[in-house]
Amino acid sequence: MKSQWVGLVGDVGGTNARLALIDTAGHIRHPRIFPCKDYPSLTEVIDEYINTTAGKKRPPKAVIAVAGPVVDGEIEFTNIDWTVSEVDLLSTFEFEAVDLINDFAAQALACTRLEGPDLRGIGPELGRGAHDCPLVALGAGTGFGVAALARGERGDIAISTEGGHAGFAPSDEVELEIWRRLNAKFGRVSIERLLSGSGLYEVYRTLAELDSKVVALPDEMAVTKEGLVGDPLAAAALDRFGGMLGAVAGDLALTYGARGGVYVSGGIAPRMAERLAAGPFRRRFEDKGRLSDYVRSIPTFLVLHPYPAIVGAARQLEQMERM
Repeated sequence: MKSQWVGLVGDVGGTNARLALIDTAGHIRHPRIFPCKDYPSLTEVIDEYINTTAGKKRPPKAVIAVAGPVVDGEIEFTNIDWTVSEVDLLSTFEFEAVDLINDFAAQALACTRLEGPDLRGIGPELGRGAHDCPLVALGAGTGFGVAALARGERGDIAISTEGGHAGFAPSDEVELEIWRRLNAKFGRVSIERLLSGSGLYEVYRTLAELDSKVVALPDEMAVTKEGLVGDPLAAAALDRFGGMLGAVAGDLALTYGARGGVYVSGGIAPRMAERLAAGPFRRRFEDKGRLSDYVRSIPTFLVLHPYPAIVGAARQLEQMERM
């Protein structure tokens, strides 16, 4: 008897590993979250998940979205001490096929499948964008991910990038001071140094020191929580973070000609949805000098689906099935 499962799909970041099964109707089943710090390797996570969830009929294929560049079927994670290869997963679990893909490439694949409560528009209502033009998926969490989706009559192709490691460009004296402090601490300052959980806290600390105030909150989670309930300094940090996120999103829209839309996900933005929508994100997104009119027509969305990379991995599995 054939397995009731078409395959295993996953989304593995620097903090959590999310796994699910795809049934023969293409539905995502039994999603579970595993803290990466509790396991020595991804193999241990997959083994526990399959043994406790899949039952006797094991999934024949796997698509795992991973946080970092996949080179020759292998990844060394940027923010955790794990190395994973397609060859090792094939031999360990006896899959028929395994595909490791960048996590934001998976999110880009998911964007056209998201609708209704899975999305929230940021800024003016502009529809879903030009259906035959590229789109961009980006997001801040443990790190900062970026991918694009090239669209055409023969299908969609996700373009993996390491855009989060491009250089950060300050836009005013406050951001220049944040850049100076990070440059003194780390050397080169990437986008990810600011648009990430640790980056949000650096923004908060710098704003406090510039205003001669006490750094009272212990971490980025506290900054988000207190900023959303009225702490003035934490709220200012959230608004500054949202503005920088909008500026980078606009730059990426220009880079890819993303008239199909820009989709913002990650662990931070959905938690500050109201503040992001009311703050400077969209103004900074559109503030592109001579190209402001160009980006003004590009829609921006906040991704609210809890597992967008899982949706994208399932779509990649679907494409594998058609091959």
